[in-house]
Amino acid sequence: MPSFDLTGQPWLPVLLHGGIAKELSLTEVFEQAEDIRRLPGDLPTQEFALVRLLLAVLYDALEGGPATREDWEELWQAGPEGFPARQVAAYLSRHRQRFDLLHPERPFFQTAGLHTAKDEIFALDRIVADVPNNDRFLTMRAHGAQKLSFAEAARWVVHAHAFDVSGIKSGAVGDPRVKAGKVYPQGVGSAGMLGGVLAEGDTLRETLLLNLIPREDDDLLRHDEEDLPVWRRPQPPGAAPAAQRDAVPCGPRGLYTWPARRLRLHHDGEQAQGVVLAYGDPLPYRDMHGSEPMTGWRRSEMQEKKLRRSPVYLPRTHDPSRTAWRGLASLLTGYPPEAVHRAGKEAAPGIAPRILEWLGRMAEESEVLGRDHVIRARLLGCSYGTQQSVIADVVDDSLSLSVVLLSHHETALREAAVRAVQLAESAVWLLGNLAAGLAEAAGADQVTPRAEARERGFGELDGPFRQWLATLASGVDAAERLENWRRATHELVLALGLELVASSSEAAWEGRVLPTAKGGTYWLNSASVELGFRNELRRRVLAPEDGQPPGQAGKDPAPERFEEPSP
Repeated sequence: MPSFDLTGQPWLPVLLHGGIAKELSLTEVFEQAEDIRRLPGDLPTQEFALVRLLLAVLYDALEGGPATREDWEELWQAGPEGFPARQVAAYLSRHRQRFDLLHPERPFFQTAGLHTAKDEIFALDRIVADVPNNDRFLTMRAHGAQKLSFAEAARWVVHAHAFDVSGIKSGAVGDPRVKAGKVYPQGVGSAGMLGGVLAEGDTLRETLLLNLIPREDDDLLRHDEEDLPVWRRPQPPGAAPAAQRDAVPCGPRGLYTWPARRLRLHHDGEQAQGVVLAYGDPLPYRDMHGSEPMTGWRRSEMQEKKLRRSPVYLPRTHDPSRTAWRGLASLLTGYPPEAVHRAGKEAAPGIAPRILEWLGRMAEESEVLGRDHVIRARLLGCSYGTQQSVIADVVDDSLSLSVVLLSHHETALREAAVRAVQLAESAVWLLGNLAAGLAEAAGADQVTPRAEARERGFGELDGPFRQWLATLASGVDAAERLENWRRATHELVLALGLELVASSSEAAWEGRVLPTAKGGTYWLNSASVELGFRNELRRRVLAPEDGQPPGQAGKDPAPERFEEPSP
């Protein structure tokens, strides 16, 4: 019988510290975790799915993970020699048959014998997420995914469970949801609705440990004795969805390997040639903040009205149009600055990713990790389009920050970081208004110049902000750092604004007469627009707190010619 043993065959893509890319087996990845920088998948979302798979293996090999923070500290402090690679290798050896991609009875992450009523076999495009939809230009997959090596097929199988699209799918024989040979939309894969957040270290060993929450912190991550990865379930998943009692994961092992799809690869013994893909077990995203640590959460007013209870939390997804640092407040506090507690409701408007909350605790309580230890908060996720039936965009961004910023006790540093983002948002908003004002003075369209100016503004601030954020560490003067950022932002955006004014058209310099809201008229030209921009930039960015209560800067009514930043 053909076999592809994932514990011994190379299939996981790794990037070593010397810049060498290669493929390793599951066992080798844990043995060489100190030499591996990261797992660069075919898509960034594939890397997120594969790291969660490795975490599930590590949790199960350690019988649920470290029991206490002291146990975790021993793992961290022991270095490469203390990493439980031998324990994981022994675990993988015991369960070797469950990691065989081609096993006749329990193929890895698949359902043996899965078939449709017509015994249809479909193209591998159904699980390969980087095959373009109809637009097959400038791509290495212009003809689709006709054949895949077993190594690549294994990676896409893992990815399909996590990020597969929704839409109408083939109905598998034995699935009670089948109607006329089809199953209607049941939602995206198990991680598809997450705004994924991964804490990255300098090595894969560090990354795995940084995302390994001890059982002691069960208020951040649920750990039940019944928690099992899918390959250790007593019965393999069949075509039908799981029974009601098994419809919710009991802990990270089950969650990170949740069988959101039913899959069966078809092959010729040397390559994968086709696939049967059907719906599996839906994952209820609502109010899973005690079980899913790798995403932020937001209050859902719509769900609260529908269910007639409060609070109701849903995962906070990533916006592909916003860089990671613009959402810094949601990472640190769980909600953006403009969110407030609604009258009569005590629940928070949002919840920060639990993995970052846990690292904040460790920064405060553990001398082993250190308050100034720098991690990369990696943001990964999918943006779906057309009723979630296609992947419209993939998000991959990161922020390097000191774990002391994640501590609830370091309020001054956290507030400085959040306020710095607000200042940048206000400055760029005013830059967009300047571009629109110059266009209006010339009698031209304002939408495109406004959007282009804001895009450039955020682009120019991106590098400086990341460098500034890296300077926030324990013992620094938060007010002084914020003042430095305030002046840097003012200087940079002012220079961009003056550049726009200098390059404006002759029509803008000449200007035109426009009516006021009160029935009068006023003269609008590039000089008057520039003057308004300078004044507003000085007031809102360089000295926004003058004469205002703390926290109220920039919230006063906007002048007639300038819009207020939207939430």
